[in-house]
Amino acid sequence: MTPAGDTPPDGLRVRLARGARAVQMAWRSAPAIAALWIAALAIAALVPIAVAWVGKVLVDAILAGATAEALAWLVGEMLLIVGLGLAQRAAGTLRGLLGARLGLAVNLEILHKTQQLELRHFQDPEFYDQLTRARREASHRPLAVAAELLGLIAAVVTLLGFAALLLRYSVLAVGMLLVAAVPAALAELRFSRATFELRNRRASDARMLGYLEHVLASDEHAKEVMTLDLGPLLLGRWRRLGDRMWHDERSVAVERLRSVALLSQLGTLSFYACYGAVVVQAARGQLGLGELTMYAFVFRQGQAAFQTILLALGALYEHDLYLSNLLRFLAIPTDPPRPRLAAAPERHERGIRFEDVGFRYPDQDRFALRHIDLSFAPGETIALVGPNGAGKSTFIKLLAGLYEPTEGRILLDGRDLRDIPRPDLRRRLAVVFQDYNQYQLTARDNVGFGDPAHADDDARIGAAIADGGAADVVAALPAGLDAQLGRWFAGGVELSGGQWQRIALARAFMREGADVLILDEPTAALDIDAEAEVFTRVRELAAGRIVCLISHRFANVRMADRIVVLAASGVVEQGDHARLLAADGYYAAMFRKQASGYAVD
Repeated sequence: MTPAGDTPPDGLRVRLARGARAVQMAWRSAPAIAALWIAALAIAALVPIAVAWVGKVLVDAILAGATAEALAWLVGEMLLIVGLGLAQRAAGTLRGLLGARLGLAVNLEILHKTQQLELRHFQDPEFYDQLTRARREASHRPLAVAAELLGLIAAVVTLLGFAALLLRYSVLAVGMLLVAAVPAALAELRFSRATFELRNRRASDARMLGYLEHVLASDEHAKEVMTLDLGPLLLGRWRRLGDRMWHDERSVAVERLRSVALLSQLGTLSFYACYGAVVVQAARGQLGLGELTMYAFVFRQGQAAFQTILLALGALYEHDLYLSNLLRFLAIPTDPPRPRLAAAPERHERGIRFEDVGFRYPDQDRFALRHIDLSFAPGETIALVGPNGAGKSTFIKLLAGLYEPTEGRILLDGRDLRDIPRPDLRRRLAVVFQDYNQYQLTARDNVGFGDPAHADDDARIGAAIADGGAADVVAALPAGLDAQLGRWFAGGVELSGGQWQRIALARAFMREGADVLILDEPTAALDIDAEAEVFTRVRELAAGRIVCLISHRFANVRMADRIVVLAASGVVEQGDHARLLAADGYYAAMFRKQASGYAVD
């Protein structure tokens, strides 16, 4: 992925397309509110032109002594001003409502997008930078682009109306006012991009700042931060990083203010030069009082319109740059071309087969696993053992379809996992990962999430709790299944590591239709007797299923039908416990070494 700050500037056509996309997103989120907002902006753009003309007619009527006509025009001007005030207030209110709705809609798009991505995306630091940028812009950038674009159009309409009135006075004056605004507008655009590129380069720093905040202020890290007295150290890093980011922002902001403020005075000087010429001509009797009133109003409002356009151009350019981050994230390919080997021969087989499977992480030269040839039959319990770094967890993720093999294929009932629709594959798998989730929700949710289609089925939840050995845990909760777990929300009950692990096992047993049960260190927080009880229960309840488990406690894996020993070179041994001990190889050495730790002097 290429950092957005390093991309070349987009062309006008691309920017206009993004602006149209932003307006479309705003419209889709709340069509009625968007239509009323656009109408209010249109009224606010057109009324000042009418006010300028009515002001002239009013003064002319006064000078002509037409009292009734003057009063009528006065009432008309008052109604226009009232309408303008109402339109501006309505536009502000409607923008706020539309912003809230659009923020929800865009965040929903982002979350929906994350559900279409693969595990490899979430393990890529650049992806996290991109996600940070997208989420940072989600709540307000699309609306800001739409608002600035519509505001710019409204200001241009107003200015064109004023220009039409001014053309009767002097084409040169109109040209002067337009040309004088150009330098400041160009400077505004330049600094908008500079600010954007700075913040994009800072995406990784912003993530680090957020991470330090999380470590300093979350229950997950609190006990270790306290006991190690890490607070001052981490707080110092947070302060230094925050100060460095602030100083960079300040430098750009000060330079931007200095350059744009000076150049914008050209517009002010041009305005007063034209205004002075009108005053001189009026003093000499070359302009009537009504024309003087109109031109004075037009020059003042025209100057305001120039400033609005100037600010809108800079803001629109900057918001558009940030919007590109969001749209770039939403455009991440979700169905990349996948390598396909020749079609597997037609087999009337059941079970899982690894055929010369190898996997290498992106941007890594070394294979995490290679030349894996294994087959698992229904009803078979397989234990994976081996040293840390042997690829056991990678093996599990390949089996679960979270990674795709770099080489070879994995077949389920003779069908390549890559050819099985992900929802269908996931319905056939029940998985407990080593780093299983502890949902800060109710006990019912924590178990029911194992099968979302039956998350409200209390009978199934109760059976899963019993199968996972969590019945005592739930029975001890003050509100049973309705108890809030964790400490994040009021009334929450914190569980021990072993209790959380039993809840996670119960979640796996919710998926009654799964014919493959995958357990990655599912009992690490349990004592050895509790682990033996769980493994015995798993074997009893998994009749007809393939059970694949990882455990570092060899005293319990020996009950598996087959033990597969993984090392950096791949599968080094396989067989049941007795056979592997008799072979006196890698497994036997690991088993005896671990058993010696339990020997009594």
